[in-house]
Amino acid sequence: MLTHTNKQNPTMRRLFGTRLDGVVTAAHFGRGGRILWVRAYERRGPTWSDHVLLDRDQLVQRLEAGKRFYTGTRVKFQASEFELEKVVNLRDGDIVTEGAKGNGDRLEGVGAL
Repeated sequence: MLTHTNKQNPTMRRLFGTRLDGVVTAAHFGRGGRILWVRAYERRGPTWSDHVLLDRDQLVQRLEAGKRFYTGTRVKFQASEFELEKVVNLRDGDIVTEGAKGNGDRLEGVGAL
């Protein structure tokens, strides 16, 4: 498990740099297991947004644009710190976490809403 913080930690800056654009914390799935929308936090320069709801098309657009999202959770009472799990990828039109097997949307470690 990785922890990301925006404090001046040179190891974390080198590890993540600008490649961490968002953290997906929960997802709502429709029939057939397709993601309808996700709850996420997005990077806003040196800080983070409040949670945002991104529908499937918005998340796909961000991933296609090269934005890097992880699954994870926000550390309680630490607004800019997250415990990160896995990288979110777009594979053949499906939204999956790194290493996920099978077809369809699969976000391992993300709560369902």
